[in-house]
Amino acid sequence: MPLNVANDRDGSSRILLTDPAGSTAEVLLYGGQVVSWRNERREQLLYMSSKAQLKPPKAIRGGLPICFPQFGNFGALERHGFARNRFWSFDNDHAPLPPANQQSTVDLVLKSTEDDLKIWPHSFELRVRISISPGKLTIIPRVRNTDLKAFSFMFSLRNYLYVSDISEVRVEGLETLDYLDNLMRRERFTEQADAITFDGEVDRVYLNTPTKIAIIDHERKRTIELRKEGMPNAVVWNPWDKKAKSIADMGDEDYTTMLCVDSGAIETPIVLKPHEEWRGRQELSIVSSSYCSGQLDPRKVLYGDY
Repeated sequence: MPLNVANDRDGSSRILLTDPAGSTAEVLLYGGQVVSWRNERREQLLYMSSKAQLKPPKAIRGGLPICFPQFGNFGALERHGFARNRFWSFDNDHAPLPPANQQSTVDLVLKSTEDDLKIWPHSFELRVRISISPGKLTIIPRVRNTDLKAFSFMFSLRNYLYVSDISEVRVEGLETLDYLDNLMRRERFTEQADAITFDGEVDRVYLNTPTKIAIIDHERKRTIELRKEGMPNAVVWNPWDKKAKSIADMGDEDYTTMLCVDSGAIETPIVLKPHEEWRGRQELSIVSSSYCSGQLDPRKVLYGDY
């Protein structure tokens, strides 16, 4: 069956992905960005700002932005790079990935333009495959060097997660790891807590992280498990009240129901020679509520087989 594509009033395209169990995702060609992911009970799993601007060239605050070729202000380009501010195209050249069910999967591509080359002088092709299945959202990003010389880049999938109450959320899997604290001029610290909890602004890049991280929402009795490959860093961000009020496209109280836990290759940029391709993978999945009640050993969930 063909892709389910709708055109918004501004002329942009929105792709609706569905799986037989009833979960859905919405993807925009603008930014190649997932802006909604709902489970089979129609519960929204991604945060979208109450003041989100969906008009180009503004970035969209919420969902799942793609940060390329830079993360944050870790470089000279615009914050988080330019991929999230570009219109992507449908990709028919998805080899070597296998053919996919077009009801539940979409392949998109962003290729460098003359305008892009003026601000970042490297020819590239950035592809993403976005898929949903029961309780799971999977993204496979790929970057190919189509230039005549090597280049390096950063990459991140920024996961704006919708939570019930940030003060009731904990993140497990990052304990004892080193991190760069963006609130302290990227000074390096070691995580001392058994789990990350929130009572103020947090903006950290964790280094050499495991393939699995758990975000436990006690009030909803729901755990989102993040699994990743090819992206050794994890970013944890919540602006808290003061910073939230200073962000024009974010509601003053939005910080209470959102949390970013991102996959990324940030600290050490990826280097590609001509014709080489990098591939990453991220899965967000819903883990049964028994995890939250302590019936499962978190370490088995976090460090078991991929």
